Amino acid sequence: MTDKVVLEIKDLRRLGLSPLSFSLSSGECLAVQGPSGAGKSLLLRAIADLDPNDGSVALNGISRNQRTGAQWRQQVAYLPAESGWWSELVQDHFEDWVSVRKKLPTILMPDDAGGWAIQRLSTGEKQRLALLRALEEKPKILLLDEPTAALDPETTAAVESIVSTFLENGGSAIWVSHDRAQAGRMAKRLLSLENGNMTESTI
Repeated sequence: MTDKVVLEIKDLRRLGLSPLSFSLSSGECLAVQGPSGAGKSLLLRAIADLDPNDGSVALNGISRNQRTGAQWRQQVAYLPAESGWWSELVQDHFEDWVSVRKKLPTILMPDDAGGWAIQRLSTGEKQRLALLRALEEKPKILLLDEPTAALDPETTAAVESIVSTFLENGGSAIWVSHDRAQAGRMAKRLLSLENGNMTESTI
């Protein structure tokens, strides 16, 4: 990890959250924890600019306001707890399925998964495929909302490995996880949210 700040958030405000300020460095994963309803998903959605919010959010020194919503979310990719799927087949949701297909072993899925109907997928399979879909856009930041909540230990390890590689290559992540052990594996800093208020600590 380098000390270069890539994401800087100052006085981020939205309904359900008190003003929050923190930064994220290149190659860093920041863990977020808190009880249900504490505002963890609200925080990620506010950073992704999916809900009305105020304050300053900048990527590599350039304000979010200087980009369209689509441009921002290509660089700052949000993976919700329940991913969206709009076409019949898995492969229809990717721009370059030939390239993505080669990465299916990294998420422990067979190479014929592109022809599967979306209805066939389990929640965990959707989560893993949604991660590959986000990475296809080559984002700078991943906003991860419990990406391994529906996974067994083996597939959880696979997802952690993919994100670790992303971090090693200079990407950064904010990872909401209920698992303290996972937070310790993936991050060195922890944001704790409760009733919309934040405290920061080291892990």
